Amino acid sequence: MIVVGLSGYQVLRLSGYQVENAITRQPEDLTNRQLDNPTTNSLQVKKRFTILEPLKHECGIAMIRLRKPISYYKEKYGSYAYALNKLYLLMEKQHNRGQEGAGVGVVNLKATPGHEYVWRERELGTQAIQEIFNRIGKRLAEVGLESMTPHEAETEAPMIGEIYLGHLRYSTTGKSGMSYVHPFLRRNNWRSRNLLMCGNFNMTNVNTLFESVVSRGQHPRLHSDTIILLEMLGYALDKENHRLYRLHRNDDAENFVDKNLEEIIEEELDIRNVLRASAPEWDGGYVICGATGSGNVFVFRDPNGIRPAYYYIDDEIIIATSERPQIQTVFGVPQERIKELEPGEALLVSIDGNPTVERILPQESNSKCSFERIYFSRGSDSEIYKERKELGRLLVPKVVDSVEGNIAHTVFSYIPNTAEVAFYGLVEGIEEYLNDYKTERILALQSDGKLNRESIRKVMEAEVRIEKAAIKDIKLRTFIAEGDVRNDLAAHVYDISYGCLRPGIDSLVVIDDSIVRGTTLKQSILNMLARLHPKKIVVVSSSPQVRYPDYYGIDMSRMDEFIAFKAAVSLLKERGMEYVLASTYAACKKEVEKKEGEKLTNHVKNIYSHFSDDQISRRIAEMVRPLDMEVEIVYQTVEGLHKACPNHPGDWYFSGNYPTQGGIRRVNQAYIDWYEGKTGKRN
Repeated sequence: MIVVGLSGYQVLRLSGYQVENAITRQPEDLTNRQLDNPTTNSLQVKKRFTILEPLKHECGIAMIRLRKPISYYKEKYGSYAYALNKLYLLMEKQHNRGQEGAGVGVVNLKATPGHEYVWRERELGTQAIQEIFNRIGKRLAEVGLESMTPHEAETEAPMIGEIYLGHLRYSTTGKSGMSYVHPFLRRNNWRSRNLLMCGNFNMTNVNTLFESVVSRGQHPRLHSDTIILLEMLGYALDKENHRLYRLHRNDDAENFVDKNLEEIIEEELDIRNVLRASAPEWDGGYVICGATGSGNVFVFRDPNGIRPAYYYIDDEIIIATSERPQIQTVFGVPQERIKELEPGEALLVSIDGNPTVERILPQESNSKCSFERIYFSRGSDSEIYKERKELGRLLVPKVVDSVEGNIAHTVFSYIPNTAEVAFYGLVEGIEEYLNDYKTERILALQSDGKLNRESIRKVMEAEVRIEKAAIKDIKLRTFIAEGDVRNDLAAHVYDISYGCLRPGIDSLVVIDDSIVRGTTLKQSILNMLARLHPKKIVVVSSSPQVRYPDYYGIDMSRMDEFIAFKAAVSLLKERGMEYVLASTYAACKKEVEKKEGEKLTNHVKNIYSHFSDDQISRRIAEMVRPLDMEVEIVYQTVEGLHKACPNHPGDWYFSGNYPTQGGIRRVNQAYIDWYEGKTGKRN
């Protein structure tokens, strides 16, 4: 599957000969798009059309472990499907994190032999959550769930149990299809050897892990980090089972009067041993969530804290999710009762429902992802909301300079919809600036003896001019087109509010949360805003310049995706400094040849080291602006980012400071691929 489209926000997904409109979510027949050849394969399409994608979100996880008998929830909340209903809400409210597919897994600890005890439903597509739960609902209606006796519901009802895992998927490797949709399931006749697993992760050393798994005699069916992690955890789970089997197989018969050997293994199985045997080899960002068929549950976070995880515990239920507000909303609990899983820690739940938090790996440098705060996580989290406002407020000095302090002749707006909160912070900061200005003007009038009602009123009339200049036309259909036709359609993804500024007099300041590829800015947003005929357009990014790929979850993997990188290369060539490109290539080649375990250096930083941030910003503006239009681009600084988001210092996509050696190895490889003219994503 490839992605083809007309702008960074309106894309068509091709699969066979059908396309799905990413906004309307309606299927469209590829043959109706008047292609020269209806059987055009994906490679031909990729060559003929511009590939324009928004940043893809992280995956999302949701885990529920019931601590009471299923009949308890029927009596108190009116349904045996209480946990399923809550899982549905948790997944829907995290739908922003994954729209390529979804999956649900359920473990029933009361099922009797002869009845299924590990259930799984998966689906592809943007409507996967609804389709999965519609199927589950129909199945439960067919068996008459709510009319069952408690014993029947607890032992025989499909998709009803004590443990629930939900997953929302967004591919970051280009691999799609049902084979890659979580949760993954490793089957075995012994309940304690069954493993249901899902996660939000990307491993940077997947090739090394693959070789390690194969060297043990295992045969992964796919070259995928998910499959490899499943095999590694399954192997360690088998070893833990074998350890307990060997420990107890020669016990006296009197020890088995009430319990057989399998029950003893299930009770004594230590999931810490499983994680500690596997995780030291992993390099990447991850939150791994799993459950055995016998009832052990774990949620494990990487030692750098790159990927987020939160949990809540009371006497009825244990919950874990990728974001905090979803727990607050779905279960109506206060924020202070929801805990963040710390880096390197695992939330473990025993087979009898008792939770503990254990350290699995030593905590390393705090590299909690700042892009989560800027872009991916929902802004309904109180801390994220404040941070995004602060990101906007910190841009005020640069914005004031860009309009030469002429606030009276400036209109402020934002690019819908994710930049809205940062816009509020920017406006509040401009209002503070105006208050200082008004104070100084009044004091000056007093000093000059000109202070009177009329002069004060004139000063007080100064205000921030706010308009919704850009409107996202979400109903606009996209079509496959080429050349000027494609660009013309792209320019209409957004619409404008005519008459919101004075042509040729007012400057227009618009804030966005990030400027990564620059394609939407060039082909759509600036052309649209130019129709207002502002004196000047100032595009403000609440995040710093994105300069480097991400290998821990976000869909940014190639150097040629970044407008900042293109700008730096352009400046190097303009100044006759192509030798920097060649020397960086040679340095990167040597770096990737180093053996595993050797300390690595990110040599791609050298590309940017010859220019200031402002020089690169000016070149970006030159590359994206329409003809005869003055455009300035203002980026957040890395220092400003850390001031606004002090607890999430992970900034490798801005600074190149990768938290793991695997990330450094891959950024050097990404530059090599760019220099050699290779395209496509690497695992």
